[in-house]
Amino acid sequence: MSKHIVILAGDGIGPEIMAEAVKVLDKVNQQFNLDLTYSHELLGGCAIDATGVPLPDQTLEAAQKADAILLGAVGGPKWDTIERSIRPERGLLKIRSALNLFANLRPAILYPQLASASSLKPEIVAGLDILIVRELTGGIYFGQPRGIRTLESGERQGYNTDVYSESEIRRIAHVAFQLAMQRNKKVLSVDKANVLEVTELWKEIATEVGKEYPEVQLSHMYVDNCAMQLVRAPKQFDVIFTGNLFGDILSDEAAMLTGSIGMLPSASLDENKKGMYEPCHGSAPDIAGKGIANPLATILSVAMMLRYTFNQEAAAKAIEDAVGKVLDQGLRTADIWTEGSQKVGTSQMGDAVVAAI
Repeated sequence: MSKHIVILAGDGIGPEIMAEAVKVLDKVNQQFNLDLTYSHELLGGCAIDATGVPLPDQTLEAAQKADAILLGAVGGPKWDTIERSIRPERGLLKIRSALNLFANLRPAILYPQLASASSLKPEIVAGLDILIVRELTGGIYFGQPRGIRTLESGERQGYNTDVYSESEIRRIAHVAFQLAMQRNKKVLSVDKANVLEVTELWKEIATEVGKEYPEVQLSHMYVDNCAMQLVRAPKQFDVIFTGNLFGDILSDEAAMLTGSIGMLPSASLDENKKGMYEPCHGSAPDIAGKGIANPLATILSVAMMLRYTFNQEAAAKAIEDAVGKVLDQGLRTADIWTEGSQKVGTSQMGDAVVAAI
């Protein structure tokens, strides 16, 4: 029985990197007889231009029916001045919430070929393999009340609410511990429990869930210390799990340890492993249309999709191995280029990965 994927290319460099990911998907679909079908829908700024809203009903309905969603990137300065409630990023938040994609998996893996591209010394980052598990549908990004109001004094005040229920914390904790059982059996829970009651509860629930996984070593760290430790000694970490805001920031920091955020995929999963897969980087409107964007994060997101939603480990590994082969050949997009390597464009990189599978 065929499985269906909804493709949301999005804005900026989204269509360019998605074209290369689809090339790779076509190749493994044929080579491994995966029987995957896919269709294209609108999300983000392109959807606003076409329909007036960032997440059209047609897109949401298609995503709800699909087995998985593959996303490029959304947003850009073109839409920064429109009504906040219909900006591109609202469409992204809405689809995550509507599909209950609460578990965001963001690996930070340093390919050995790119050790010199990291801003840190090779000996600090060589062999890096961290998995950040970020709660994605709760916390301050979704909490109510929120807004901008005018006080009696006439001064304006912005406000947001950081809120987590026990059940929300518990389910993301189980995801983190289960993944740690497949890795090095170490979990770090990140909080700010010394000043934020919401993360005091987070720490308490994380400790309770940890008792159900006696083989896993659980530790706790304040978010500011974790940010420092990621730069000081990142290889001490295996699985890091935290809330929406902290996870957003820490995963981007971890991405730069690997040389470029353009190398890192992500998965956002529901309780049944249905997922939306996307690169960790944004829409990069400054380089859109120039054919120089790095498609590898999107291509590696295809590998994550095959692994986590479709249980096609061989096909997933074939893509990851192909990326390694291409890097061995010295091919680099501008963001990961170093002297002595060969600079290539977006489509050349995609073609090289296809040829290496």
